[in-house]
Amino acid sequence: QLSCLVKLVKLHGIPKDLDSYPKDLLLFLSPSDYAATGSCRQYFTTIGEANLDVLQRESSQREQLLLEALACLKIPGTQVSEEEAEILGHLVCDLGGEYIRSSGGNLLKQLSQCESFLPDQEEAIRSIVTSGNTTFGPPVAWSAFTLNELSGLIPVFDHSILQKIPK
Repeated sequence: QLSCLVKLVKLHGIPKDLDSYPKDLLLFLSPSDYAATGSCRQYFTTIGEANLDVLQRESSQREQLLLEALACLKIPGTQVSEEEAEILGHLVCDLGGEYIRSSGGNLLKQLSQCESFLPDQEEAIRSIVTSGNTTFGPPVAWSAFTLNELSGLIPVFDHSILQKIPK
């Protein structure tokens, strides 16, 4: 339905008021389509708030969005800053384990909003959390607030992490 709606919206060219359309609709536009109405950074900030699950995980469309977002933000390697992670929003859920490891704790808050993880992502998350080298510190120093912030990651934590968290 969204794909058809995009075709109707684009029938007479790209409208300047794309921000007044549902965010999920923008998933079916390319950044070059959106460029006429704003910056690619603004586009990906909006995309990051959309429901990415409208597109199938590991689909070519979703992979292309992530690649274009990384190019827009000029992220040369696999290290993503906290600010860049905020712009990527839900697109962070598609970053591979190498990005999670390289970025340290910068992605944890955004990752906690993801619905599910691939095995290499889970392993990377456990590795980062176990290292304690994050803004949240090691699990032994966590509070109820920290657990609330990272609540979406709790299913990924293994026994060795969970037993270190204070009661």
